[in-house]
Amino acid sequence: MVLENKLGIGNPQSLAQEEERLSKARARQLFEQGVLDTLEPGTFAALRTIHQYLFEEIYPFAGKLRTVNIAKGSFRFVPVLYLEAALESIDKMPQSNIDEIVEKYVEMNIAHPFREGNGRSTRIWLDSILRHELHQVVDWSKIDKEDYLLAMERSPVRDTEIKHLLKEALTPDTNNRELYMKGIDHSYHYEGYTTYKTGEV
Repeated sequence: MVLENKLGIGNPQSLAQEEERLSKARARQLFEQGVLDTLEPGTFAALRTIHQYLFEEIYPFAGKLRTVNIAKGSFRFVPVLYLEAALESIDKMPQSNIDEIVEKYVEMNIAHPFREGNGRSTRIWLDSILRHELHQVVDWSKIDKEDYLLAMERSPVRDTEIKHLLKEALTPDTNNRELYMKGIDHSYHYEGYTTYKTGEV
C-alpha cells in the first residue's frame, strides 16, 4: 500500500526515498532557522508543528491526527477513539528529569498520533525537551539501531532498556547539527504499519 502523497508517487520504494530526502532537508531548516526554540517543549502542539514542518511537502495529513487505527506486528497503538484523551494526558506528564522525560517519550510513541513519520518527529520532540530541561541532547551515533528498536518495542511493558540507552547517550553538545540529524535517520523508524478496524482480532 502506498500512502496518499502530494508527489504523485505510486511506488513505495520511490516514495520512501523522496520522503527521506525531503524530510531531512526540512529537518535541517527546522534546526538552522531556530524554529524549535519557538515551541513549548513536551507539548503535543510542539510535536504537531514539527511533524507538519517535516512532511508538509509530502503528505496531505502532515500535522494532522491519524484517522485510522494502526499496529506494528501484534502491538496496537492507541485507538483513534482514545487518541485525543491520550495526548491531553501526555501533555500533563512531568518532564523535570531524565526518567520522567523518557516515560513521556514512551507514552507519545504508544500514542503514535500521525499516520506516518511519528518516529522522526518524536525524536526531535524528545531532543527539544532534553535541551530545555536538562541542557543535553541524545548523541544518536552512540545508540545501536537494532537495540533502540527492540527497546522501544518493549518499552510499553518495561521501559528500563530505553531509559538506559538514552541516558548513556546524553551529551551537552546541544548545538551539534550532525547529532541532531542522526536522530532522524530513516533506519531508526518503524516500518510495516498495518491498519485495522475496531473489533478486529
